[in-house]
Amino acid sequence: MPDSPSTALASSTPTRRGVSAWWRALAISLMVVLLIAWAASASMLEQLKAQIAHLQAKVSVVAQVQYLSVLLDGQQQPALLVTADVQGSVLQLQRLNDVREGRDDSMQLWALEGDKPPRSLGVVTSAYQTLQLTTATAALAGVQELAISVEDKGGVAEARGPRLPYLFKGALVKKAL
Repeated sequence: MPDSPSTALASSTPTRRGVSAWWRALAISLMVVLLIAWAASASMLEQLKAQIAHLQAKVSVVAQVQYLSVLLDGQQQPALLVTADVQGSVLQLQRLNDVREGRDDSMQLWALEGDKPPRSLGVVTSAYQTLQLTTATAALAGVQELAISVEDKGGVAEARGPRLPYLFKGALVKKAL
């Protein structure tokens, strides 16, 4: 018997096969790669957040300079750098030359306010390159210059004033915050 039209149609229609194993493997591989990329980016984002928080904590404790002065010697060469921080009750002094006190001498830091008598800010007691003097930054209000004089060991009383001409002198600059 000849093929009926319905059997002819059925035999001419190709049978549908499933998706190729190659495509299936490629799709699974791409999904795995996407999941790994997402996990890596989420991890990097968390690490970045932790680093930002750590750096913000470090910046909050770093001293911010409010006052700055470079004291010059007689030849107008930098001799001493003086800075005062915003929070502080400390002046940071950094020697910029090799001048040191004698065994029986001390260097004393003075605040100069125009025609007013000089005010002692402290005695430089350290032979190190940097040192700190405990002085409230409020003591620097209105001061135009800082100076260093050589005095007897331990310094002199403020009322007496410096006994010799200033060894180093420089303008005091208040930095905008």
